Amino acid sequence: MTEQKIYPIGTPGKPWTATELQQWRESQTRLRSYQRDVLDALDIIRLRYDVIQYGELCYGDESYPLMAVKSRRWDDNLPVVLITGGVHGYETSGVIGALEYLSGDDADYQGKANLLVVPCVSPWAYERISRWNYNAVDPNRQFFPEGNAEESRALMAFISPYSGRFIVHVDLHETTDTDESEFSPALAARDGKKYEPEEIPDGFYLVSDTQNSRLDFQQALISAVAEVTHIAPADSQGRMLGFPVVSPGVIEYDNSAYHLCATMTGAPFTTTTEVYPDSPRTSPDECNRAQIATIRSAIKFSLNSL
Repeated sequence: MTEQKIYPIGTPGKPWTATELQQWRESQTRLRSYQRDVLDALDIIRLRYDVIQYGELCYGDESYPLMAVKSRRWDDNLPVVLITGGVHGYETSGVIGALEYLSGDDADYQGKANLLVVPCVSPWAYERISRWNYNAVDPNRQFFPEGNAEESRALMAFISPYSGRFIVHVDLHETTDTDESEFSPALAARDGKKYEPEEIPDGFYLVSDTQNSRLDFQQALISAVAEVTHIAPADSQGRMLGFPVVSPGVIEYDNSAYHLCATMTGAPFTTTTEVYPDSPRTSPDECNRAQIATIRSAIKFSLNSL
């Protein structure tokens, strides 16, 4: 069990005010470059795909273009595959895995579906290796009309013209040790609640939705990823992070109750990946390949269902 932690900002039991929010902002340090890691990579990808700007974040005196990648030979008669990464900016393999997938061949979907990829939904957080955006809001709890994360609103507006056409949506994430060392204690402090520690699963797992439960789909993805990296086991109660493990490597709950990104398309096939990059049994390259294996398997399974 992870030990209790008292977050250094705020007073235990009292929600943050604007003062604590500003203290938190000032504690966030830029540690990597969205320009170098993402935008420069997209300049190369632009040779094969259409790269478009769908919005812009303006935080303080900084601005971040929000970018997406589309199939160059878009066909309105075909279904749409959506891949999203970096909804939580600190989850590196979601961003890099999406970009590396675009660097490969297009045999998975060419002539069968249109591809839409948003590799880094939260660039401010990406640079600071943070879960939250500039306003200390988790974008992956804001995918609903009244949500108050600019990242989430911009993405929902961008995909809205394709409503009803999505066949599959894969949202790429990680579960990291900092979930318990930093982000869960910060959440408890922000909301004035008690921090309740959780055990971090050692390995890859998927989040399925009870409102769209396709365990045959989820298990096909797990089988593909198991050839790349290890799958997280259930705990002694048959759970991970408090949620039931409904098949090997798959937890399931009502995603809409948390307003997750994976709920926004209404696609018949949806999943959220969770890679554990801090495991001694894996590497950054293996984590990226696990994300890519998920994408390929998800596209194959969904298109074979047509």
